[in-house]
Formats: sequence, C-alpha cells, structure tokens
Amino acid sequence: MAVIEIEGLRKQYRQLRGERTVALDGLDLFVPEGGVFGFLGPNGAGKTTTIRCLLGLVRPTRGACRLLGVDTGSDLSRVIRRVGTIVETPALYPRFSGRRNLELLGRLHGIGPKAVGDVLERVGLAERADHLVRTYSSGMRQRLGIGAALLKDPEVLILDEPANGLDPAGIKEVRDLLRRLGDEGRTVFVSSHILTEIQHTADRVAILSRGRSVAAGSVAQVLSAGRAQGVIVRLADLTDGVTALRSAGFEAVISNHDDIRVTMPPADAARVTRALADQGLYLTELRPDEADLETVFLELTNEAGRGGAQ
Repeated sequence: MAVIEIEGLRKQYRQLRGERTVALDGLDLFVPEGGVFGFLGPNGAGKTTTIRCLLGLVRPTRGACRLLGVDTGSDLSRVIRRVGTIVETPALYPRFSGRRNLELLGRLHGIGPKAVGDVLERVGLAERADHLVRTYSSGMRQRLGIGAALLKDPEVLILDEPANGLDPAGIKEVRDLLRRLGDEGRTVFVSSHILTEIQHTADRVAILSRGRSVAAGSVAQVLSAGRAQGVIVRLADLTDGVTALRSAGFEAVISNHDDIRVTMPPADAARVTRALADQGLYLTELRPDEADLETVFLELTNEAGRGGAQ
C-alpha cells in the first residue's frame, strides 16, 4: 500500500519582478507503508515545498499528491486526523512545562491527560514533563515537538528536518526516537540533509535535486548505485604496500584513514593478496570500498546540477 503518492509535481513561484522560480519540476515519489522513509536533498532542492504541497499548505502548479489514498488538494480533511506533522521548527511555549504544552494542544483535538502522559513516556520526557520548556536542551525540545505530532496517535508522521540545528547528542536522541516509531509499524516520512543519520535510521530513501527525484529505493539499493570499484587494504607498512601494489600495476593510494585504497573490481581482490605476498607483505584487512550515502548523494546531486532542470 502506498501511504504517499506524488505524480508529476511542479511548483513555480512568481517573484516580485515577474521572474519565475521553479521549486519542483515534475517530482514523482512513492512511499510504502511502515518504517522510516528518508527524503534527502541539499538546501533549496524542494523538500519543504514538497511537504507543503502534500499537506495542502501551498497549491502546486501542476501534478497530484495523495496521502493515505486521498487527493490532498480536495480531500485532505478525510485523513488529516491520521497524520502527525512538523514543518520546520515546532511552536512551543517556553514558559510552560512540556506537559502543559501538550495538554493545550490536546484540548484542540479532544485528547485528555492520559494520552499526553503516554506520549511524554514514548518520547522519553516523562521525568522532565513538569519542567519549563525553556530549560530543555535542543534535542528535548525537538522530541517534545515530535510528541505533539504523536498526540493523535497517527499512522503517518511527516517531519521536516527534525534534527536540524541539533548537537550530536540531540541528533542521536531524535534518530533513536524515529527508529522506534518506525519499528512500531508507523510510516515516518522525514526530510533531512544529515545523511549519516538517515543512513542509520531509514529503511528507504529518495534523493531530491533541483526539484526532481534522482534516486529512490531501499538504502542498500541507493548505495549500490554509487558503489566504488575498489578495495581497502590494511597492513603494517603502508608505504611498502603502496610501492608493491603500484609495481604490480595497481592504482593504489594511502587514504586519510591509515589504509590503502586500490582501484579495481572487488572480485579480483586475490590479485592484491598475491602481489603483497610476493614482496613479503601480509595484509591485516581486505574489504570492498563501498560508498556511503553521503558519497552517493554528492555524486547524484552534482550530476543533476550539471544536467538537470534550469
């Protein structure tokens, strides 16, 4: 089942002097039910505009958005209670406690104190629930914002840059929370440019560049698109190792991680072992040189920037 479906989405803004800016240029996106879906892209790629179109906050120039099977341009009211959202920074009252903030929001939806207590427990704020929000760390405030989105016990969470501006501890807090929510069977759609965190959090991702999707699928599938052709070698003497490998005809360099990167098909790794052994050198590690999500992201967005929409 598709929780989010976006087809041919285009959004064009008119500037004061009559100029037009294209924020989205024919975006297609399919988000299946359950787990964490990472929506990635550099600043200005169109992530927030996509979310605003999906939630009916702005009208697209062209294309269709469906959420839980309904057209959000005309029927969003039918499903909005099943959706929790944070678009940009969550609005909180710093002079009220975390509990009081959620209770006030809960009243708008007929949600009582017990549900508020359950949410505070879920986001790990039960012990600080009665402290003023102004005393919370950035990570705690962001978790409280996610708690606000959870008040309706939604099937779908749509979060725009939930870890933006957080320190490493706060990023980890949010990452762990999102992973738990995805494991519960909810669909967590999260936009982000913090790639290392998404790689460890998301089940599936889509990469956006210049208003278009340039890659989508499971994290493993997207990583395979940027898999480097080479192996990583570790041994006691890196200088002698590079010399031996180059003498045997390999393209080899010492990296910043105290290892040697050899450009070659990983399936031919036995040739590396033989070349080193012939010189009396024995490796302590040999593994494929696999691209991480950041590498793939940069490759794909750079390619789209050179040849994409203007």
